[in-house]
Amino acid sequence: MPGKLILVRHGQSTWNVDNLFTGWHDVDLSEQGLLEAAQAGRELLREKLGPAIAFTSVLTRAIRTLWIILDTTDRMWIPVERSWRLNERHYGALQGLDKAQTVEKHGAAQVKIWRRSYDIPPPALSLDDPRHPRFDPRYAGVDPALLPAAESLKDTLARVQPYWEARIAPVLREGRDVLVVAHGNSLRALVKMLDRMSESDIVEFNIPTGIPMLYDLDDALVPLSRRFLGDPDAVAAAQDAVRRQTEKK
Repeated sequence: MPGKLILVRHGQSTWNVDNLFTGWHDVDLSEQGLLEAAQAGRELLREKLGPAIAFTSVLTRAIRTLWIILDTTDRMWIPVERSWRLNERHYGALQGLDKAQTVEKHGAAQVKIWRRSYDIPPPALSLDDPRHPRFDPRYAGVDPALLPAAESLKDTLARVQPYWEARIAPVLREGRDVLVVAHGNSLRALVKMLDRMSESDIVEFNIPTGIPMLYDLDDALVPLSRRFLGDPDAVAAAQDAVRRQTEKK
């Protein structure tokens, strides 16, 4: 029997608070995000879940969320693997822009396409833009040709899926529980792949910050069930808050 798969989007970040497109920009957790990460750990304890290994991105908000979860669950001793392939979707030239103001400038329909469509990326960064990941030392060992200047969700899935197949799936097949702490869109890519979700359905699927999502899988790693851990009303409200991020305050 394969292990259980636990997916957690990082806790609220400081740019989540400011409602900015974040992407690969490296920001830390907000005060609420710290609390969400600790609550995620308590939910794992309540479900008696004990991951044997954890995977995360190379961005601070995901790494710190993982640290807090492992501290809360007294599992800081388990192996942790970090990979750029679990990073958030790269939002290109939108990174750092206010979501609601971007809607006012370009229209809700266009921003929804950039933000949530499956295969249309936002405007790309130029190669000489200082925000381009080729200037970030954490990607020094990555082939520059692989580093994105903007990504669609389809592009994000294309970099996440090989990592899933090479690193995460083999651990699950060994019967060990796996914790993945990553980002809204890298996790949506995994959900689309696992659940064979349609392009239209994944556009409307929202993953709140700091709420664990638990998969039970069969021997072929096909989902038997998927559920968020915690109070259902609170989960629904958190999902709705993600949906409404581009609305004017």
